[in-house]
Amino acid sequence: MAGIVIASILLLLFLIPLLFPGTVASEVKKIANERLDTKMDFSKSRLSFFTHFPSLTVSLDHLSMTGSAPFRNDTLIKAEQVAFGINLKRLIFDNEVKINKLYVSKALINIMVNQKGQANYNIYISDPKNIKNEDKPEEGTAIRLERIDLEDCHVKYNDRSAKILVDAKGFNYIGKGNLSEDIFDLNTNAKIDNIDFYYNRTAYLRKKELRADLITRINTNALSFILQKNELKINKLPLKFTGFFTILRDGYKINIKAASENTTVKDLFSVMPPEYLTWMDETEISGKSDLLFTFRGNYNVSKNQKPDLAFNLKIDEGAINYQNAPAPLKDFQMNLNAVLPSLDVEKLLINLRTLKFKVGEKDYFNAYLHSKGFNEMTVDASVKGALDLATVDAALGLTSIELKGILKTNIQAKGVFSTSKKLFPKTIGGISLHQGWLKTDSYPNPITDITFVANVLNKAGTFKDLIIAVAPASFVFEGNPMYVNATLSDFGDLAYNAKIKGELNVGRIYQVFSQKGLDVTGYAKADLSLKGKQSYATNGEYDKLDNRGTLLLRNIKATSELFPKSFFIKEGNFRFQNEKMWFEKFYASYGKSDFDINGYLLNTINYFLESQGTLNGNFNMKSKLINVDEFMALEKGENKDRNIEVQYAKEDHPKMSGVVIIPKNLNVALTANADKVEYNGLVFHKLSGKVGIAKGGLFLENTTFNIIDCILGIAASYKDETPTSAHFNAHFTAKDFSVQRAYKEIPMFHDMVTAAEKAQGIISVDYNVKGDLNGNMGPIYESLEGGGTITLRDVQVKGLKLFDGISSQTGQKVLNNPDMKGIVINSTIDNNLIHIEPFTFSVASFRPTIKGTTSFDGLLDLRMRLGLPPGGLVGFPIVITGTHEEPKIKIFSKTGQKIYDAIYDEKNNKVVREEKVSKRKS
Repeated sequence: MAGIVIASILLLLFLIPLLFPGTVASEVKKIANERLDTKMDFSKSRLSFFTHFPSLTVSLDHLSMTGSAPFRNDTLIKAEQVAFGINLKRLIFDNEVKINKLYVSKALINIMVNQKGQANYNIYISDPKNIKNEDKPEEGTAIRLERIDLEDCHVKYNDRSAKILVDAKGFNYIGKGNLSEDIFDLNTNAKIDNIDFYYNRTAYLRKKELRADLITRINTNALSFILQKNELKINKLPLKFTGFFTILRDGYKINIKAASENTTVKDLFSVMPPEYLTWMDETEISGKSDLLFTFRGNYNVSKNQKPDLAFNLKIDEGAINYQNAPAPLKDFQMNLNAVLPSLDVEKLLINLRTLKFKVGEKDYFNAYLHSKGFNEMTVDASVKGALDLATVDAALGLTSIELKGILKTNIQAKGVFSTSKKLFPKTIGGISLHQGWLKTDSYPNPITDITFVANVLNKAGTFKDLIIAVAPASFVFEGNPMYVNATLSDFGDLAYNAKIKGELNVGRIYQVFSQKGLDVTGYAKADLSLKGKQSYATNGEYDKLDNRGTLLLRNIKATSELFPKSFFIKEGNFRFQNEKMWFEKFYASYGKSDFDINGYLLNTINYFLESQGTLNGNFNMKSKLINVDEFMALEKGENKDRNIEVQYAKEDHPKMSGVVIIPKNLNVALTANADKVEYNGLVFHKLSGKVGIAKGGLFLENTTFNIIDCILGIAASYKDETPTSAHFNAHFTAKDFSVQRAYKEIPMFHDMVTAAEKAQGIISVDYNVKGDLNGNMGPIYESLEGGGTITLRDVQVKGLKLFDGISSQTGQKVLNNPDMKGIVINSTIDNNLIHIEPFTFSVASFRPTIKGTTSFDGLLDLRMRLGLPPGGLVGFPIVITGTHEEPKIKIFSKTGQKIYDAIYDEKNNKVVREEKVSKRKS
């Protein structure tokens, strides 16, 4: 009997998937289409007891799902398999699909929130039937989850509005509970092999292991999560979470407290970056620590609501002893409290009550800091210490760096720091380093004989009364000494007196602080004497400045956050003469582009002293090649330190090149000559003219270059708006060039003058056009506005369908291939349409006159009057509609097709409506 029962059960395990596959598969597709506002694909579906035994599951292999608007092109979930557990009783007896378990394996779960607070996970469409008929029993397919199981997943949470990035790999999660209830307890067990946590692009956790044992009460009516039992372990540091988290329609409400109380300093250090963990195995670490973190308040971008963040860390009786150092670091105490109300740095409160330690019996360090605000900061701080750096090095076991020297500091500051109000805390003290010595494992030779003595004094608490003296500062590297003596005073109108002398192998000293194998070379030699006041240059009192000396740079790499590649200064020979920094020899390259520059910059000292200074200058520039494409913001390059807007744009538009971003702090004029300029597949030869950069824009004046064997003149302005959009305004003039070459080689001419496909001959152009450029730095035709003339000097048109159609309709074969000489065509463009003013030409003894509208997409609404011989005084009307490819010719008609223009949103660089043909007659 038992054998029969077992055999029957086994038979059912195989038969049930065969009896109900159509029902289950169709119901899964139905619920996806009805309840999900997204695109979902999967390769195949299977119904089985054996995928997640003993549950009957429908499995979707290789499932992918995109996010909700505005992330419809971005992946939300991509999984090797997603399986839904089915309520077997309801399936057999009621023929209904009730989903009660969810299994996800080997998936990428990619959660995204943009700067406006819009998220990609709002894909679920609530069922209006259930809202209106809440008392009626539910029919058909329903989700009543009792278990969620994630296996070996990769979870990314990128919230740009909160500047938070969480990247968790090896994410394993089991959640159990009666998830169908309005309020239920979710029992969770989670394990993450590697988790990274970034805030504002700074890593606070990297490659940490995480374990979690949680009980969370979930209220589905309010979508609220109450943390009842929540124990986490990050590496060896235990954390307990309490509080709640409620998801609102436009944000969330949060009140969370995380604490790690009565733990050890060694457990606390286990969350350090992974490269330090081997150091811990060789180091005796003792002491007690308490950690408290709170996050409370509402988050709503539209209402400008953000929660309060608070952090408190206490360390007592701390000690660090690396490999039984002769003098361990001991009596380490720290009490830090930081509060960030509404996540607003202008309200930042920092209270470092204590930071102190001893090394041996004599060396000590004591500090405290109390501050409020950021740009206008109230400060009360003190730093006192006397340390033998070699002893500290041994106690801490700094294996990658060796330090020597006697460091002493004693500085007290109290007052307000504000650049806008020219306030600086009352300060007295200084810092000194003698007999300094530094060596890293990245370079075999040390920096020696480091001497640094700096004193600061401010008795009144203003910029005007601040005095900083650096005398002397010096070091020796590879036998070459470097000296700096400087005094800075009256920061309200900065007075400076500095002398800098020495030479430096920049590439080698870079390797001292960097990693081996980096291709960084360079040499610098300075002999400078700089003396003056900020106002002397500002007011044009250049005779009061005494700036002189030379600076020589060779083989220096430099990067800018705006450009993808590095600038390489092959040779820079600079001479300082009062207000001017002369570029006597300057050879540089950027990718394939090269620059030979001479001229001068004005007020370079002020530029480096001011937080928002502008570089002014006048140069002559020569180049063999300028490749504009390499400057486009989203192009690939070795520069990894990019502007955050550029970085976001690269993530959002991986296939775009971006536009060229112009630096905002330049006001420079160049007389430019370039043998060749490459841009978007076009090649310009012999560029010559005036180029200006000012206020973040680029200007061309009286500029000419050679293209398709003609001289093209241009006066233009260009200004980037975002990394993927820009605006331009240009006036083009070109005389006597081949219309056929222009059609084939210049994309914009090809799109504006489509009739040129069948034309041969010589024309001239004088045209003004302005508009926007897209993310590949090509024109957005719907944005273009302008007008001008095209002059046909001697043009033959053969095989154009428009003239062929007119010839066929009128029976006049002479109209097939007209010769057009000395004709001036005036036109204007706007909203993707080209409006042609009337122009008349002669064909045999006929005098056709044409006017009307065409579009960049080929639509036609043209009127033609065919003047009959003699003289064309008598004629008849013709209407040409349709498209350039399929024109429609109507004789003796004045009724055309009105073309509605496109609508372009200039503010958001979007085409709201494309041009279209009216259905009604005009």
